[in-house]
Amino acid sequence: MSSSVIDRDSIETPGELAVLDVVQRRVLWLATSIVHHANRVRETPSGVKVGGHQASSASMVSIMSSLFFHHLRGPDRVSVKPHAAPVMQAISYLLGTLEERWLTELRAFGGLQSYPSRTKDPYPVDFSTGSVGIGATATLWSSLAHRYVAGHFDVPQGGRQVALVGDAELDEGAIWEALVDPMVPRLGEAMWIVDLNRQSLDRVVPDIAAGRIGKMFEAAGWQTITLKYGRFLRELFERDGGGDLRRRIDGMANEEFQRLLRSPVAELRERFPGEGRGRRSVARLVAQLDDAEVLRAVRDLGGHDLGDLLDAYRQADASADRPSVLFAYTIKAWGLPTQGHPANHSALLSTEQWKRLAGELGADAQRPWAKFAAASAEARLCAAAAERLRRDPTQRREPPPVPPEVGRSHAGRASTQQAFGRFFSDVAHAAPAVADHVVTVSPDVASSTNLGGWINRVGVWNPGERIDWFADDTDTLVRWRESQHGQHVELGIAEGNLVGLLSELGTTWSRDGQPLLPIGTIYDPFVNRALEPWSFGIYAGAQAILVGTPSGVTLAPEGGAHQSITTPSVGLEQPGCVAWEPAFGQDLEWTLLHALSRLGRDDGVSAYFRLSTRPLDQALAAVPEEPVARELRRRHVLAGGYVLRAAPAPSPAVTLVGIGVTMPEALRAAQELAADGVEADVVCLTSADLVFRALQARQGLDEGSDEILDVLLPAERSAPIVTVHDGHPHTLAFLSGVNGSPIACLGVRDFGQVGDVADLYRHFGIDADTIVGATIDLLV
Repeated sequence: MSSSVIDRDSIETPGELAVLDVVQRRVLWLATSIVHHANRVRETPSGVKVGGHQASSASMVSIMSSLFFHHLRGPDRVSVKPHAAPVMQAISYLLGTLEERWLTELRAFGGLQSYPSRTKDPYPVDFSTGSVGIGATATLWSSLAHRYVAGHFDVPQGGRQVALVGDAELDEGAIWEALVDPMVPRLGEAMWIVDLNRQSLDRVVPDIAAGRIGKMFEAAGWQTITLKYGRFLRELFERDGGGDLRRRIDGMANEEFQRLLRSPVAELRERFPGEGRGRRSVARLVAQLDDAEVLRAVRDLGGHDLGDLLDAYRQADASADRPSVLFAYTIKAWGLPTQGHPANHSALLSTEQWKRLAGELGADAQRPWAKFAAASAEARLCAAAAERLRRDPTQRREPPPVPPEVGRSHAGRASTQQAFGRFFSDVAHAAPAVADHVVTVSPDVASSTNLGGWINRVGVWNPGERIDWFADDTDTLVRWRESQHGQHVELGIAEGNLVGLLSELGTTWSRDGQPLLPIGTIYDPFVNRALEPWSFGIYAGAQAILVGTPSGVTLAPEGGAHQSITTPSVGLEQPGCVAWEPAFGQDLEWTLLHALSRLGRDDGVSAYFRLSTRPLDQALAAVPEEPVARELRRRHVLAGGYVLRAAPAPSPAVTLVGIGVTMPEALRAAQELAADGVEADVVCLTSADLVFRALQARQGLDEGSDEILDVLLPAERSAPIVTVHDGHPHTLAFLSGVNGSPIACLGVRDFGQVGDVADLYRHFGIDADTIVGATIDLLV
């Protein structure tokens, strides 16, 4: 890994760089002032610290100023490290995409967000960040998503996908999971810039890790570029004693370097030469420098050299066949009184420090939001950058209309996972335009989640053509044809990568104007592993369907390691998403078609499906044949549930509520109770999520309709409730609030076991006998 990219003079003239330097100093002032105003000027009645990150913003000022005011073009997209949000806000203000009134509203209700947000900020944001690691990797999945949508539909050509990453962010596992995926080394449009300020939240990062990390990027197929020394230091290295000076700095611990930043010049002259071999020659060299040059030498890092940064961007652009990472050495709190201090992460300048800073940066503390004079070179640079970065409004295409049914007769014994596999063939026949927009994603579990038939039909998507060496093998069930025309994307086993790509595929409707219908499959026990990036993708505006299958202790032979318990609660509690757990094939068809119809639109939502491998007798669903009654059943299914068995008038002694694969046990328990003279209504929920929302609406705590409650649990048939679920029992506990009914909740509260389904259901108390016993106990 080279220590510098500079082997020639910058293309920019000194005059151009000088203008850019003035602009970056104004960016530093504005970013610092945005945080200052939020904490020192605006009143906070609660007394809670507003916060902000002046130091983390300052280290990014040179990088972001050189990018936005000189290098980037309209189609390029940038993911900004979370704590540099004020820098992005300052730049947006100078570019004219953020009004002045917002600069006083950082972290105010309805104001500028703490971290860049695509859906909540009042200025254009390319990527939501805030969950470290996820914003950076989103650029990789965005690259793949754009390549996919551009290869299948007519959309505007994309540009660079740039991630601005904090060095401490590289500790996140999401980074390294993404880097090792086989598709990533082909993404020449990806460029990451690491803000190597050698500090994290609470400490100076120990040891010198940049070389080791750089080699890891290189091993993953990336071009690595390092900007360590500025031009003044490189000139000093050419003088007598310069070699020893360079060895001294290269071998210096991060903590020692940070301490030098805090030292006055007299102390610097003593500390800079260090100890041991080379001290004398370094001391002689330092003695030749005046005080200003000594201070400059310590602070002359490549990540603050505008010319070096621009050269590095061009070098990255020249390597179009692989992604590039730039390690830019910077100073946390660059240009601020707190620079170099190990506790500067959340430190705020005092009002007096802020006023002095105005003088140092050529700003006016009395007019903190002043822009450059209209005729100035700086104003012309900002205007030129704004024009260069201008994007035409995205021309939105409507998603294809999704039919309410596909015409399959669901009969015999089948699982919801099997019905899911057949669903795609049915859609391709009944609604080919819908099928054309479907893209499926899987982390190496496509065949085991029943996507084999779909893959054989549409092929596997890959940025380049690949030979299927098993095409003539008659024992091969899945034809792994890889090309740029396929509609299934298979990543490595990392679930975080799956939902990262799924999220970016689910944003093409707003980014590129072309809606896709993305569906990702994952083993349900691993939903929690993927939860953070999945949730963050929804927060960023993604609309996609996540299918967790197989699920629950029903996956009996696999044991506790592959049996999910808490995922129903996760689905119910996830904002921007509707959670479904259908029991029968017809329920799955209706709900999945409905979920597809909610994607790729302004009012769209994501969906989570929890499916099973347990075959159920489809006749138990008792789907009405008469058209009006059938349509009524479909509407109830889409509202959250339906009555599967109604006790004889006037009212039931108990209401048994099941969901998913436990419906046969609920029906069997109802039969056994009826034989003993205890009549039961049996309710089949398809979405506990929607039923809970209906209850919230009835109580005036949410918007929406509560009509489904009168279908499932009408007041005139109010009775004690027994719920059964192959998941945590508290998921359905809210049902007692519908009519104030006594309730007993059966479910799974412990780690699973290996065994047969019947054995496990008895063990965990979700079998018919336990349902009967719970009913008797409740009625006594």
